[in-house]
Amino acid sequence: MFNHSARLAAFAALGRRLATLSDDEITDLAARARSRNGWFDRPNVKAALAGVAHLLAEPALSQWAGRYPAEPTQPRQVGVVMAGNIPLVGFHDLLCVLLSGHTLLAKPSKDDTVLMLWIVQELTAIEPAFAERIQFVERLNAADAFIATGSDNTARYFEYYFKSKPHLIRRNRTSLGILTGHESAAELALLGPDIFQYYGLGCRNVSKLYVPEGYDFVPLLNALQVCAHVLDHHKYQNNYDYNKSILLVNAVPHYDTGFLLLTERTAVVSPISVVHYSQYASEVDLLDQLTGVAAQTQCLVSAGGRFAGSVPFGRAQAPSVADYADGIDTMEFLAAEL
Repeated sequence: MFNHSARLAAFAALGRRLATLSDDEITDLAARARSRNGWFDRPNVKAALAGVAHLLAEPALSQWAGRYPAEPTQPRQVGVVMAGNIPLVGFHDLLCVLLSGHTLLAKPSKDDTVLMLWIVQELTAIEPAFAERIQFVERLNAADAFIATGSDNTARYFEYYFKSKPHLIRRNRTSLGILTGHESAAELALLGPDIFQYYGLGCRNVSKLYVPEGYDFVPLLNALQVCAHVLDHHKYQNNYDYNKSILLVNAVPHYDTGFLLLTERTAVVSPISVVHYSQYASEVDLLDQLTGVAAQTQCLVSAGGRFAGSVPFGRAQAPSVADYADGIDTMEFLAAEL
């Protein structure tokens, strides 16, 4: 019987499968994915697969799933418009829709079709009953409800287009880091993956730092040298060269590691290869600044997770299955709205 237990077992098995992929399988999959999206190199595809395996690890998966109704009052067709900025970024929505007992009408990003199609093939090989619950579509007219992720501009379009049916629309978010000046070199090095994983393309990438007034950037710049390899990717280097030229031409003060540019800006979203920073005079001032950008913040990091609501450096790209995009509980939406 294709009930909640069967669905949960299939996803747990998928997690085990992903956790034991061979190097050859990852290399082949990454090559195919990169042929469609140049940003999807082997390290990032490998990291994304490991991230999905982490989401599906027991017993955390069962404990999370147990917080919600096992079966829907009435199974529905849920249309999901998936993003493609980082590998398999749409997987969590796939998991939520299918585990909650609904049918998925997926519109994957053209930038991430290879990986999404592959992971669905793996899932249906484990549990063939899912084949009748998953459809890849170009149009979502048949959907009873919608989940969509996009920019602030596309979100306004989604709000209008899906206004007559239940919908969950996500907008631009980014992640922020807090520095105090008392971090060790090892702690500062952990900030590297938070900034550079997926080349800064994800909403969980740190794009802005908050530093105390008079902060000495030298220890940070030295610690981040372990991430200089990002310049080996031609797309990243093109962004770095372009953004550096803009700062130089406009005589904008900045720090330059040779692969990362840091400049003082109020905006929390920064271009690829650039991290913005703002200074704070006190923790009260810091809290005021963070409160002002809360609606744009996906994740907050600090050394050891010292600050309330933050995670430790190095953990921004390792969300748990209960960490929802935009802080909106997708499973609760699927249970309450349909």
